[in-house]
Amino acid sequence: MRIITGRAKGLRLKTPSGLETRPTSDRVKESLFSVLSGLINFSEINSVLDIFAGTGALGLEAMSRGASSATFIDLMTTEIIRDNVTRTKFDNCKILRGDFEKILRRLGKQDLTFDLIFCDPPYAKGLAQKSLELVAELNLLNGLMIVEHGAEEILVSDFELIREITYGHTTTIKIFKRKIS
Repeated sequence: MRIITGRAKGLRLKTPSGLETRPTSDRVKESLFSVLSGLINFSEINSVLDIFAGTGALGLEAMSRGASSATFIDLMTTEIIRDNVTRTKFDNCKILRGDFEKILRRLGKQDLTFDLIFCDPPYAKGLAQKSLELVAELNLLNGLMIVEHGAEEILVSDFELIREITYGHTTTIKIFKRKIS
């Protein structure tokens, strides 16, 4: 696993051992960021939120491409994320360890919003749907939300679905944007 392009291009990221974590493959990440590059200018992204961050690869890729800051949430891999942030030498990163729901509620109480939100939870546990619901309820999204989930999972959202990409029989990525009222 590596940073694909930008300031930290080619940097190999530390990954957890074992099968508890399922990092997004370089191939899928490269495809996703190719799509995103057609939708946004990363240098105009002030705040990234990476929920179920794992290695931090998605948020760090956005930072490498020009995003100003990133917040990473994970329950188990914060030391790996911290190591990867240190290796990239990106300054404006926060790493929050704990239950994603409690942390999202805390961010909502602080009236924070994010220009780009990545959500890559364990598949088939309802966590993708729960994350979408919380982000909407707490009004955390200011731009795009990217949700990676199992291909068999069905997501329902108040956000506008602007793109859906399926990889093989297992992975689907949906790109949502906040509806402007």
